[in-house]
Amino acid sequence: MSTSQSTSDNPLLDFSDLPRFGEIRPEHVTPALDVLLANASAAVERAAEPSTPASWADVVEPVERATEPLSRAWGVIGHLNAVADTPELRAVYGENLPRVTEFWSSVGQNLALYEKYKTIAAADDFESLTGERKKILNNSLRDFRLSGAELPEDQKPRFAELQERQAALSKAFSDHVLDATNAYAFIAESKDELAGLPEDVIEAAREAAEREGKSGWKFTLHFPSYFPVMQYSENRAMRETMYRAYVTRASELGPQYGKGITDWDNTGIVADALKLREEEAHMLGFKNFAEVSLAPKMAESPEQVMAFLEDLATRARPHAEHDWKELREFAATELGMSDMQPWDVTFAAERLRQKRYSFSENEVKQYFPEDTVLKGLFKVTETLFGVKIRRDEAATWYPDVRFFRVENQDGGLVAQFYLDLYAREGKRGGAWMDDARSRRKPVNGAVQTPVAYLTCNFSAPVGGKPACFTHDEVITLFHEFGHGLHHMLTRVDELGVSGINGVEWDAVELPSQFMENFCWEWDVLSDMTSHVDTAKPLPRDLFDKMLAAKNFQSGLGTLRQIVFSMFDMKLHVDFDTSGAKSANDLAREINERFHVIPQASFSRWPSTFSHIFAGGYAAGYYSYKWAEVLSADAYAAFEEAAQAGKGSVLDAATGTRYRKEILEVGGSRPAMESFKAFRGREPNIDALLRHNGMAPDAVPGAAH
Repeated sequence: MSTSQSTSDNPLLDFSDLPRFGEIRPEHVTPALDVLLANASAAVERAAEPSTPASWADVVEPVERATEPLSRAWGVIGHLNAVADTPELRAVYGENLPRVTEFWSSVGQNLALYEKYKTIAAADDFESLTGERKKILNNSLRDFRLSGAELPEDQKPRFAELQERQAALSKAFSDHVLDATNAYAFIAESKDELAGLPEDVIEAAREAAEREGKSGWKFTLHFPSYFPVMQYSENRAMRETMYRAYVTRASELGPQYGKGITDWDNTGIVADALKLREEEAHMLGFKNFAEVSLAPKMAESPEQVMAFLEDLATRARPHAEHDWKELREFAATELGMSDMQPWDVTFAAERLRQKRYSFSENEVKQYFPEDTVLKGLFKVTETLFGVKIRRDEAATWYPDVRFFRVENQDGGLVAQFYLDLYAREGKRGGAWMDDARSRRKPVNGAVQTPVAYLTCNFSAPVGGKPACFTHDEVITLFHEFGHGLHHMLTRVDELGVSGINGVEWDAVELPSQFMENFCWEWDVLSDMTSHVDTAKPLPRDLFDKMLAAKNFQSGLGTLRQIVFSMFDMKLHVDFDTSGAKSANDLAREINERFHVIPQASFSRWPSTFSHIFAGGYAAGYYSYKWAEVLSADAYAAFEEAAQAGKGSVLDAATGTRYRKEILEVGGSRPAMESFKAFRGREPNIDALLRHNGMAPDAVPGAAH
């Protein structure tokens, strides 16, 4: 089957424009990959032949030209697997995952191709190459080494086997989390059980039950359904039941849903994945997998990362101890909970927030209807970065997915993006940005504009009203859009370093966390709020209360992130994979050492830690805190512009500089160089501590 014959019949082989989502079926996957893998393999073989000149035009370009369609098609398949899961798609994805993994492993281990890249990098004309191409070559040489190209030939099959097995485990881990989340339901049969819950949450639960032909109210472990129960429900038994189900998902303690199902337990997958990663590291000559993970990152060593986390934990602990002490006292004296349990913590914290700051998150939520939020987000982007965002048309994978285009001031197309905002069954939890297509300029061709997927899991509209977002959800949307801007506003034409490609993993969160800061600015929020019933904007006094509460329990929040980050690093530095101790044992030890809130004895949160077992963050979860130093310091430039008389953080001149030095350059130079080009110096931690209310002069309990 040739590409020319099958393009019209197989939508996965049509790269003329956007993916044909309305036409893609599971039966298209294997035939498309037959063609794409064959084309890519042939190009790699030609490039590696002794007779092929070792030049950019004869090696790098042809390999990129043949592998980019494979990556794009596999990206579409993977995206559908994440947002529109069906048994048929899951099966065909699982069948083809080993083929794709095997291909990329073979490329990474191809010694002849590696030698061609080394020859190009060592040639006399290397210095005449553009900075982008030099960066791509250096990244490629590093990646060849990390892929086992320098291993003895008799060890390469085992190394390839490790990659295939790890890919399969990652998929199984993700599938188990999704299945365990989808399978659980708590059915409330009387209105009395719903005391304290907001009306929109109750209505969503009623509609969920109704869709299944049931009476009562259906609550699930999907976050928009689960979290309001933890936050608002006065039904302590209901909170406990759902909490236990949530923190034991995909573990040996997970509720078996009355079906005798036991094969969603991720405990064995975690243990197997750690052993495989350790073996991979030793084969490559590293002491541990954390060193492998850090090889392409900004951080220089696991020790440096752990020292950074320890320092941040030390700074946060006094604030966290104060937070925890006052929460326990409040729960005991105001709520009658002298024995506050894990399922009470979020509920008590919300009650304390309401008492101290005289507002609830649900009250704030009514001021953030979806369309008003999007207008505000787009206005910030347009003001800072000199672009225009317009609605656009494209085939999508679900009816409520929307599509937009980003234009220059002259109307020229810059990029496009899909926006999939609501939680639903068959859709992986969480929020993320992924690339549907990256910017590149083929030889003698027009620039290929980038296209992004922006995916969240917010509450869908209920009761005929627009969807309303919590302020935390608004922050999440800004976060993912920041990733999207990094991908979409690049000006780099070389695929390997355009957008987020080639950006160090521990710097890739800089643009996303940077955007979050605008959600705390009055001149931003005043233009992006409109009460769902009255259309009135957010009152200034309510905003002031939100701002006063911004760092409410930030000490506890910081320690929580440090527990996740340190657990991840320790797992991949010196964890004994012989089985003497489990990952859950380590999780408890790390929590006891760094957190002030005890962990429930039955908690199995590592079994759903998808970031590190199914999301590419292994020995990299620290990146969120690491990049937060960069993002807070970058945002401080906008605060300084406002203080210098510009009047607003929405300063176009500073935005233009940020776009030029951070967003447009993508991965074409080291992230530290980009940061210094924008800020004129190296980053420091002061802005992060100030934004979190933990500056050295911030005494816990002195002011709220």
